[in-house]
Amino acid sequence: MNGAEAVAVAFAAAGMPAIFGVPGGGSSLDLIAAAKARGIPFHLARTESGAGIMALTLAELSHRPVGVLVTRGPGVSNAANGIADASLERAPVVLVADGFGKAEARFATHQLFDQAAMMAPVTRAQQRSQDVPAGAAAVEALSAALSEPRGPAYVELSGEDARAEVPAPPAWTPPRLNPPDHALVAEAGRLLSGARRPVLIAGLEATAPGRAEAVRALAEALCCPALVTYKAKGVVPDAHPLFGGVFTGGEAEAPILREADLILLLGADPIEFIPQPWRFDAPILDFANAERSLEYRAPTLQVTGAWEAAVEALAGKAGRSGWTEGCIACHRETWLAALENGPGGNLGISPSAIVRLAQAACREVGADPRVAVDAGAHMFPSTTFWQAERPGDLLISNGLASMGHALPAAIAAAIHDPARGAIALTGDGGLLMALGELATAAAMGLRLVVVVFNDATLSLIDIKKGGRDLPSRSLDWPEADFAQVMRGFGGEAWRASSEAEFSDAMREALASGRPALVDARCDPSSYGRQIKALRG
Repeated sequence: MNGAEAVAVAFAAAGMPAIFGVPGGGSSLDLIAAAKARGIPFHLARTESGAGIMALTLAELSHRPVGVLVTRGPGVSNAANGIADASLERAPVVLVADGFGKAEARFATHQLFDQAAMMAPVTRAQQRSQDVPAGAAAVEALSAALSEPRGPAYVELSGEDARAEVPAPPAWTPPRLNPPDHALVAEAGRLLSGARRPVLIAGLEATAPGRAEAVRALAEALCCPALVTYKAKGVVPDAHPLFGGVFTGGEAEAPILREADLILLLGADPIEFIPQPWRFDAPILDFANAERSLEYRAPTLQVTGAWEAAVEALAGKAGRSGWTEGCIACHRETWLAALENGPGGNLGISPSAIVRLAQAACREVGADPRVAVDAGAHMFPSTTFWQAERPGDLLISNGLASMGHALPAAIAAAIHDPARGAIALTGDGGLLMALGELATAAAMGLRLVVVVFNDATLSLIDIKKGGRDLPSRSLDWPEADFAQVMRGFGGEAWRASSEAEFSDAMREALASGRPALVDARCDPSSYGRQIKALRG
C-alpha cells in the first residue's frame, strides 16, 4: 500500500468517524480518497480553525479520534487555534498536514517552516513521514491522542510519501485505563464515611460513557449537592433535585461549597477552573483518569484510572448525608437569581431571556437540539439557564475559551446526530470570527439554528476596561445585519428586537429543519452585574 492508504488503514482501525479540513495539493487529495475507500467521510470546512473545532466536537460526542486535514504552510498556521482548542478541551484529534518530501526540501523555501515545531506546544506527539513510515506515524499519533490526558497529535505527510510504497501500519491497540488501586478506593470510602456534608463536582471526564450514571448514583445515595463544570453540563440534569449549579471556581457557587466538609472532584480537570485562588477549606477527594497536579490545592486523596468503578463501589456503601433536598433547592435558586439578566432599560432583549425563550421554542415545536455556546459575555446566561439533560447537551470551549467556537461546534453536532440537530448561541464578535462556516452549514443543509446575541460590541472586554480612557470605537463596531449574510449563503434568517419577535422567529427557524439564523438585538447592560456575581 502507499503512504496515504497506510494512514487511512490506521485511522479506520481506530474507529475514526470523519475527517474535517481544507485541502491543498501534495498529500491532501490522496488521503481524502484513501479515507473514502475505508468508509471515513471527509467534510469540507471553510476555515482550518473551524475544521479543528468541528473535529474536537465530534471527538467529544463520539469518544473516538477525529481527523483534521490541512495543506502545508498557511494551512498549518491557520489550524493553530482549532488545535489549541482541542488540546485544552482534552479532545483526541489527529492533524494531518501536507509537508515537503526529501527531494523537494533540498531546494524549497516557499511556504517552508518547521510545522512540527510550531504545533509541538499544543500536540501530544509530532510524527513525520519523512522520518518514519506513514502508517507507523499515524498509529503513534493515535496512541498519543488517546493517552491521558487526551489531546491532539500531529502527522506530517508529504505528497511524495503519500504515494510511495510503505509497510502496512502496526496493529492498533487503543490505550486503556487501569482499574483504581483497591487500597485507595478503600481509603476514599473511609474519608467519605466521615463526612456529613459532602459536595460532588463533576467535570469533563465524567462525560465518558457510563460515568454520568455513576456520578448520579453516588449523589443520590448520599443525597448531597452535585455541581457540574461547563463541560459536564447534563451529567447531572439541571432538573434533578440534587443539582447544585455550575462550578467554575468563582463566587456564585461558593455559598454551597463553603458548607461542605468534603469536596469530591469527579473527573473535574483543573483546566476547567477560572484562574483564581481556591476558595474552600474542605478536604478534597479527587477522582481522575491519570495523576495530575492540582495547583489550586493539593487533594487529601487522589484515585486514578477507570474511576467510575470506584464511584459505583462507594455509592453501594454510602450513607445518607446531612443535606436535605430543600436546602439544596434553596442554594440553587439563590445561585440562579444572582445570575439573572433583568431588563436593563436599553433597546433589545435581555441575554437570559434569549436563552430561556430559545429553549421554550424548542419545547413548543418538539425539537431537542444540542446547543453550542461561544466565548463572550453571553456565555454566562447561556451556560446558566440552558437546561441540559444528558452529557453533550451543551458544547463549549472552556479550557481555551476561544471565540468562534460555537458555530463550527454546532455544525459537528448536527453532523453527529442529524435528527437532533443543533443550536449555536454566539455573540456577534464570535460569529464574525467564524462567518465563513455559515456557508458550510448552508451547503450541508444541516438542521441548525444560529442565535446571535447582537450588541455590536465586545461586551466582556468592555466590562473589563474599568476607568481606562480608550480610543473611540476600540471595543465596538457598527451593528452587522447577520440575517442578510445568512440569506446570502442560502440559509433562512430573521431579525428580532423584542421577546415576541424572537419567540416567533425561533419557532419558525426550528420548524424549517434547515440552516437558519436569528439575529437578536441584545441588551448588554446587565452583563457587568452578572459577571460580578459569578466571579466575585
